Amino acid sequence: MAEQQTYEFVEVKAADILAERQQTWGGFTSFLTWSLVTIAILLVLIYAIWG
Repeated sequence: MAEQQTYEFVEVKAADILAERQQTWGGFTSFLTWSLVTIAILLVLIYAIWG
């Protein structure tokens, strides 16, 4: 038969979760900002060259 596995659960505090989510949100908003700036610059360049 299959062996039974045991798992040890450690206590996760709300501060740990909050810090991780804040870091993720900061990275996401930074990525989004730079993506929008890049797209805007590309659109202006395309208009300047072919517009």
